[in-house]
Amino acid sequence: NVVNPDDIVANYGADSLRLYEMFMGPLEAVKPWSMEGVTGVRGFLDRVWRMIIDERAEQTQLHPAVQDVEPTPEQNRILHRTIQVVSEDLEQLAFNTAIARMMEFTNFFTKQGVRPRRVMEQFVLLLSPFAPHIAEELWQALGHQKTLAYEPWPTYDEAWIKEETIEVPVQINGKVRGRVRVPADCPPQTMETA
Repeated sequence: NVVNPDDIVANYGADSLRLYEMFMGPLEAVKPWSMEGVTGVRGFLDRVWRMIIDERAEQTQLHPAVQDVEPTPEQNRILHRTIQVVSEDLEQLAFNTAIARMMEFTNFFTKQGVRPRRVMEQFVLLLSPFAPHIAEELWQALGHQKTLAYEPWPTYDEAWIKEETIEVPVQINGKVRGRVRVPADCPPQTMETA
């Protein structure tokens, strides 16, 4: 059983083939080939495209939700956590978990009525090592004349990564009976009374 990569590229695009190979799991693991997996990553790339590009327009133009506004605190948190995870995973060659985090980012922002342009630009830079062709097209659609290849890698702000609250399970006789949310810096004595 041999899968011709030329057929995959012709039917799904080079970015889909590239992304699927990275998403299959750790590089050192033996993995079976699955056309459903190729279809799945192609679907992810299609969602990324629709998150930024208005697919109903006759010509390529930005989605109306992509606007020049400041991100909300929640949007900032999602962006900075994504930058952190993807950056760290790239260093570890853990491509599959980096791609999974970008999928979570896309799922979150697709539901947002307003998608800050700056956040979308940062995301496209994160996507570029994984899917360079679509990233370059999105970069141009976001209004950039030069290639994204020379842009600096996004950095994250530690302040946006910290959790303000954490969820603590409540156990009675060794069984979880509920969960409470407490401030992240809450001392253990206060947690016990919450």
